[in-house]
Amino acid sequence: MRVHVVSDVHGNSRDLAAAGDGADALVCLGDLVLFIDYADHTRGIFPDLFGAENTTRYVELRTARRFEEARELSARLWAGVAPGGGAGGTGTAEVVEEAVRRQYAELFAAFPTPTYATYGNVDVPALWPEYAAEGTTVLDGRTADIGGLRFGFVGGGLPTPMRTPYEVDEETYAAKVAALGEVDVLCSHIPPLVPELCYDTVARRFERGSEALLEAIHAVRPAYALFGHVHQPLVRRTRIGRTECVNVGHFSATGRPWVLEW
Repeated sequence: MRVHVVSDVHGNSRDLAAAGDGADALVCLGDLVLFIDYADHTRGIFPDLFGAENTTRYVELRTARRFEEARELSARLWAGVAPGGGAGGTGTAEVVEEAVRRQYAELFAAFPTPTYATYGNVDVPALWPEYAAEGTTVLDGRTADIGGLRFGFVGGGLPTPMRTPYEVDEETYAAKVAALGEVDVLCSHIPPLVPELCYDTVARRFERGSEALLEAIHAVRPAYALFGHVHQPLVRRTRIGRTECVNVGHFSATGRPWVLEW
């Protein structure tokens, strides 16, 4: 069996269309939406609406962890385009949903059959049933048998100052992990709470990792723990006991899936 695994697709529908070539199945660990490309400030929903200059300033504020100033800037910009006025208003939600829908239409159409997918922290789960066609199985707190191995999937992220769309509290996240039980491959969007797996060397900050995932690795001892979320990690893989922990890569930038064979 050969499975290709991607994460952090962030709008890269072109390479996604070929990501399953030569594989028996594709596994997607989320973050399909591209709101802002931190490397290219001309790409994404935010620059499409507000331009590259405003996007650059917004990124600078968030990178400096000046989140309140970033929210104030965002609110001023949204007030100019959203009928409801201001970030978070009804008009804002409508504009964002329309843009997300356009991206989802392209991205889900690019998925091969079969695809097994879970949500990232910037995804909008409520919209996925409209775009996940036959052949795409969406899992969150659930398992699937792929080639005789039991894959468990946990979607979303934990709360951060970024306030991304699909963040859940620690208790809810831990319950999803516990619901999986015994698995051979533990699949999540965010990493387990291991510092070197959580630190982004370009953003120069720690991203949220999950203590519940780490506890499951110690208790269940899956062969693999696969995840994404941290685009430029200090360490891409490490071993915890018998479990190989692997950041499968920033697919939006590389266009290449990680390969699992058995």
